Amino acid sequence: MAEKLSDFDPAAMLKSDEAIEIFLADAFETGDHSHIAAAIGAAARAKGMSRIARETGLAREQLYKSLSATGNPTLETMMAVLKAMGFGITGKRRAA
Repeated sequence: MAEKLSDFDPAAMLKSDEAIEIFLADAFETGDHSHIAAAIGAAARAKGMSRIARETGLAREQLYKSLSATGNPTLETMMAVLKAMGFGITGKRRAA
C-alpha cells in the first residue's frame, strides 16, 4: 500500500514580508496568470485570508476561488489583495 504524500502549501513557508516579496516576484517573472494568481493566494493565506477578506471587503470564499491556480481574479481583486498585504504591482522592463 503506497502512502499518500500530503499536499504542500507554500503559505506555510512565507513567514516574512521579504519571503513573500521574493515569492511574488518569482511568480510574476513566469508570466503565467494561473501561477501568479495561486502565488498571490498563497501569500494571502500566509497573511491571514480572513483579515485580507475583511480589509478588501471581498468574501473569503471568493478570494480562495479567485486566487487559485484555476481562478481568474480581476485586476481590481489582485490589486486590493496586494494592497491589503502591503504590496503593489510595479512595472519594470524585462530583460531581452
